[in-house]
Amino acid sequence: MNNLFTDEKHYLTLNNYLKNIYNEKVFKVSLNGNFSCPNRDGKISTNGCIFCSAKGSGDFAGNINLSIKDQFYEVVSKLENKWPNGAYIAYFQANTNTYGTVDDLKMRYEQIIKDGKKLDDKIKVLSIATRPDCLNDDILDLLNTINKQLPLWIELGFQSSNENTAKFINRGYQNECLIKAVNNLKALGIKVIVHIINGLPTDTYDDMLNTVKFLSKLPIDGIKIHMLHVINNSPLGALYKENPFPLLTLEEYVKIVVTQLRLLPPNVVIHRITGDADKNELLAPMWTLKKFVVMNEIDKLMRKENYYQGDLYVQDC
Repeated sequence: MNNLFTDEKHYLTLNNYLKNIYNEKVFKVSLNGNFSCPNRDGKISTNGCIFCSAKGSGDFAGNINLSIKDQFYEVVSKLENKWPNGAYIAYFQANTNTYGTVDDLKMRYEQIIKDGKKLDDKIKVLSIATRPDCLNDDILDLLNTINKQLPLWIELGFQSSNENTAKFINRGYQNECLIKAVNNLKALGIKVIVHIINGLPTDTYDDMLNTVKFLSKLPIDGIKIHMLHVINNSPLGALYKENPFPLLTLEEYVKIVVTQLRLLPPNVVIHRITGDADKNELLAPMWTLKKFVVMNEIDKLMRKENYYQGDLYVQDC
């Protein structure tokens, strides 16, 4: 059992993990670097992942009309109104944030960290969301250089280990690509967080558990668990409006997430157990808008049954 588990949270929350390292509250500042995506610009596809909104998973990222610096301080000013003390994670969120030439990437990243000097002394981590198929050797060299100046996290969209589901959602790469990316990043000492989605139409209950079992065999540092959001301005939204398909109920989702947590190694940081959607664009399921209800139900079930993250984890010999 991990000593950062609590009576309330029977899993390793990001908040507890960060407080243990930095001894203060650490907030994520979401940024929009105006990146594209190979799954949108025609290199792989022009449709994007089927669940992705027109903003490329950047619905809550920074204002694209502002510089990275101005985006950062605009978000920080809002956070400081509520929490005057704390530190920050600079998070390149929207689209594929390693998709471009090394010079293009440097131009954006160096607005946060350049020659060891940070935009703001309170920045503790640079986090970059991307795809595992957008990490060539030159980009890995750049990321390695950054990681030596400022702790670097790379977040990889994966969603499901079911290869048939990967095709259905138009993910654009096979599982082996994720394995290679994780191993390459870990060889450089870079922390890796993987995103998954529960409730994809072609995934069964066993598929959702198998995705976590698959990831538990890789040296990942963190995971983000999301419920599928059916968004109005997405290909999936169009399918849903034409022929609504069944979605997980709150109760089903809670049971699945609890089992997934139990299957994960106890040292994997749980960055999310639910996600956010724009309420003006969300078609279904509407219960996902009650984020704290979802989190509380997961906590309640784990406490009631005395379940803990990792209590079903089996390490390979």
